[in-house]
Amino acid sequence: MATQLFYARTREDDDDPEHWQTLADHLAGVADRATSFAGAFESAEWGRLAGLWHDLGKYLPEFQRKLRGERVDVKHSGLGAVLAVEKHPMDGFSLAFAIAGHHAGLANPVDGHDPSPLKDRLKQNAALLARVRPVVPLGISDRALPALPGFLAGQPGISRNDGARLRRSWELWVRFLFSALVDADRLDSEAFKDPAKATIRGQFAAIPELRDRLDQSIDGKVAALPPDVAAGRVNRARAEVLRACRTAGELPPGFFSLTVPTGGGKTLSAMSFALRHAERHGLRRVIVVIPYTSIIEQNAKVYYDALGARNVIEHHSNFDDAKQRKEHGEDIARPHDLACENWDAPVIVTTTVQFFESLFSNRPSRCRKLHNVARSVIVLDEVQTLPPEFLLPILEGLNELVAHYGCSVVLSTATPPALKVRERFDYGLKGVRPIVLDPTRLGADLRRVDYSWPEPEAEPPSWEDLAAELAAHPQVLAVVHRRNDARMLAQLLAAHVPEVVHLSALMCPAHRSDVLARVRTTLARGEPCRVVSTQLVEAGVDLDFPVVYRALGGLDSIVQAAGRCNREGRTEKGRVIVFRAPTDPPRGTPQKALDATLTMLRAASPGKPLDMDDPGIFEEYFRTLYSAERLDARSIQSAREQFNFATVGASFRLIEDEFTRAVVVPWGDVEVKLQTLRDALRKGTSRDNLRTLFRALQPFTVSIHVRAFDRLAADRTLEEVAEGVFAIIPTCRHLYDETFGLVTGDEAHNPESLIA
Repeated sequence: MATQLFYARTREDDDDPEHWQTLADHLAGVADRATSFAGAFESAEWGRLAGLWHDLGKYLPEFQRKLRGERVDVKHSGLGAVLAVEKHPMDGFSLAFAIAGHHAGLANPVDGHDPSPLKDRLKQNAALLARVRPVVPLGISDRALPALPGFLAGQPGISRNDGARLRRSWELWVRFLFSALVDADRLDSEAFKDPAKATIRGQFAAIPELRDRLDQSIDGKVAALPPDVAAGRVNRARAEVLRACRTAGELPPGFFSLTVPTGGGKTLSAMSFALRHAERHGLRRVIVVIPYTSIIEQNAKVYYDALGARNVIEHHSNFDDAKQRKEHGEDIARPHDLACENWDAPVIVTTTVQFFESLFSNRPSRCRKLHNVARSVIVLDEVQTLPPEFLLPILEGLNELVAHYGCSVVLSTATPPALKVRERFDYGLKGVRPIVLDPTRLGADLRRVDYSWPEPEAEPPSWEDLAAELAAHPQVLAVVHRRNDARMLAQLLAAHVPEVVHLSALMCPAHRSDVLARVRTTLARGEPCRVVSTQLVEAGVDLDFPVVYRALGGLDSIVQAAGRCNREGRTEKGRVIVFRAPTDPPRGTPQKALDATLTMLRAASPGKPLDMDDPGIFEEYFRTLYSAERLDARSIQSAREQFNFATVGASFRLIEDEFTRAVVVPWGDVEVKLQTLRDALRKGTSRDNLRTLFRALQPFTVSIHVRAFDRLAADRTLEEVAEGVFAIIPTCRHLYDETFGLVTGDEAHNPESLIA
């Protein structure tokens, strides 16, 4: 009697079973991949079991009939979860969460606002497992659970002994196991259904080659400097930072701090450390995590030039696929698209939002990349921008990555936050080692500005007086708290001078990039250039003004604004004028940051202002700020202790989009891109192509308050080009101003009045 063949999937438009993938091949293929992926965090055999058991439901007769064209409603992803819990009522839940969620996402165990908790999924699949047992090969179903990985070994269950901290450690491990399974499943499917696509993956240079390329690029730039420039104090300091980074790359893995004043060459020096460190210790990739997309685009270009565009993956919401294809060609763009799915590349440049929301997500598409975070060098650029209200889960996640997942983490900043473990801050980062041993001296060597501070109790000037004062400077940058402030000050300044540049997030990213390029050209020519901006010009945007005005706020923000002043040391000292704005910053962290700065200004000795070159100033500032914040405002840690994956995924949102909606605005060639999307939707196109077309629109979007969105919709000024994709109709182009961006009339009520 012939043995019955069971199948996992078919190829499209191919009804010949001889061309179908057998279930045995699929389970073995996923198991092999998941074994390899989970091996990066001491969990290889757990990965193997997840792969072998994830699709046991495909042994059901109903599923086999469905493959043959019958219209049958059959769920197949939960049977292996039932088997895992049968094997061990406690430890088996680790596999059960991953297997039951490999299509729908990690569930809550019971409910907690989850419409499909794990308990219900197990109950629904228990009877189905009994039906398939007779046909599941013993080599699959009779396997026992392996020993727990080393960092969880010795603990008999997820709810015993050390309780809270252990359960959170276990919860993160389940996410990584889930990631290994999801990526293995999708890659195996891709290899069968689209072998040509599968061969595109992984075409990158090795870490040692990239380290060599970077060395040659940096050394070539230094050799090309004129002798007087190379001998200048700024370039001497940058050379010192580079030497320290190259030396520290040999140190054992762990936490590192790179405290370097703005303009000290952190971008390439941090990458030099990371690639050396990865090569020395066999780590697999470098992940650069940056708070703002404006910095990503700038830094990614630096990495492209040094390492080759093929080897650097940008993964962020404003990435312009069309621009990349035009500049680098399809043979680079296509592998980049695929690498964004699972971060299988040597250098990833991404946002704080993408990195940490993925770390705490429950969605398969977001979690898919996590297993590739293991054994990486993670560079947290501008680490002082980590949101205080999420600080506890973030710091614990970083401690776990270093302690149990083979990662090294670099805290890169000019203003070091108080993140190290200390008394009454036991969730801080452990064993942080400085790369630059004397940042105070380095700060003095790189000092390029003098600060002017307002009296803490003095009345703020009017916007009209500020505008008149700014007009007296031929080249000046003013940074204010809110979008509405920027627009008002720019309009008042325009009454004094012939041309004013305005920057805020009411301008789409493509528009802002164009304006910033023109500003750089104007500054380089020595021509008059007066810019009024929100915080989007801070933290890494490469501008160089002789004078910068900054509204009094957090010390870290003031220093970032100062980084746009005399950046290249062209004069002996630039001027940073800190002023008390007529309007306070938004409530929440921005207001608390202002309060912390005012506390320190009031405590400063008369005639002895704050020394902004002393890193100890920022330790004191951040301690004051954190003491006023709820560092786990969404109760993420409590939800993690209960394994409420769906709750954590819904709650861990660094950018709250509940009150905002994205709108495609009429700027540049966006109408061509919109028409391409309309045509593709009308003709029918692949999901991959649609994703590319959607991403091409991201640089032309602006986020506005739901009130403004609803009013635009009521006025019939919006077109829903695709589901959830709204664009301003061509006849309403007047709503987008070439100076101020999107003008809706509701700007003052927008809670996103600070750029994040």
